[in-house]
Amino acid sequence: MVQMDESQRYHLKKFVKEISKHRGRHTELVSVYIPSGYDLNLIMSHLSQEQGTASNIKSKQTRENVIGALERMIQHLRLFKRTPPNGLAVFAGNVAEKAGQEDMQVWSIEPPVPLKFRTYRCDKEFVIEPLRELLDSNEVYGLVVLDRRDAMLALLKGKAIVPTRKTHSEVPGKMRAGGQSAARFARLREGAIKDHYKKVADYMKEEFLNLEGLKGIIIGGPGVTINDFIGHDYLTGDLKKKIIGTKDLSYTEEFGLQELLEKSQDILAAEDVAAEKKIVNKFLKYLAKKPGMVSYGEKHVKKVLEMGAVDVLLLSESMDEDELEALEEEAKKGGTEVRIISVDTREGVQLRDLGKIAAILRYEVSTD
Repeated sequence: MVQMDESQRYHLKKFVKEISKHRGRHTELVSVYIPSGYDLNLIMSHLSQEQGTASNIKSKQTRENVIGALERMIQHLRLFKRTPPNGLAVFAGNVAEKAGQEDMQVWSIEPPVPLKFRTYRCDKEFVIEPLRELLDSNEVYGLVVLDRRDAMLALLKGKAIVPTRKTHSEVPGKMRAGGQSAARFARLREGAIKDHYKKVADYMKEEFLNLEGLKGIIIGGPGVTINDFIGHDYLTGDLKKKIIGTKDLSYTEEFGLQELLEKSQDILAAEDVAAEKKIVNKFLKYLAKKPGMVSYGEKHVKKVLEMGAVDVLLLSESMDEDELEALEEEAKKGGTEVRIISVDTREGVQLRDLGKIAAILRYEVSTD
């Protein structure tokens, strides 16, 4: 699966947020998705034909807005020599807030991963769901639901649950067969439960441990079962580190996966925030104890960037976008990791107040 980096994700998220603000009064906002490798001339020819079709729209205002949006889009596409490698999403329309006024705008973005489909639509709002899905699909979580008899593993990609493994144990029912002693039956039952847990742990190792882009594992089931499973030595240390939460469930199998997803919204929402808090806190800890390992403020950070001394560059999303992009480009030259930090947390606000830019260094640099 193609993964977008944090910077690409930030810019796509910002673009989607901007486009989603606009509404048309009628079906007059134009959205076009051009797949990777598709001939731009064919797209422009199609849009010209749509202008002819739009001339039949009864409402004068809507007719003029649709024809005008198509014209702006055609002019914009002429700026491209060819379709960008990943395709192109283009949006145009009159986004004036007051009726009777005109504010004809056009936007375009090359997605961070290749587009596989072609779309043309006029509507009251821009078609941005495909871009939202790209944002969602970049996040992958492992899901596990189990009780003492059944277990199912799945991947959560965006909003889609993709089951990957299913297993059923040989744990006997609670009623023992005739002639068996209670002690022997209990031993057999306990042994079968342990074998079941070991099998689930092995499947988790195979499915999740080396999975690219995995953000964490969430486990669901009866509380006693989860404690039994996690509290013993069935899971390796590496797997345990990837567990980001557990939930007490009433079901297993497909119903259990759906229930786990519904109950885990708090965990999923907190994950991005937790990652941001962690990296900013690392910077703040260095600032307090080893100030030579960090830098902040535009002037100082640009200096250490030019030196190639920056390991991680922290940029507040409240920065001017042109300035942010320029710093990203400079960071790429030195192989520096870029982390874009929201202002939704206390730590993000602290970064903003420190000048919106900070750096964790590869080695100590004199603060003189």
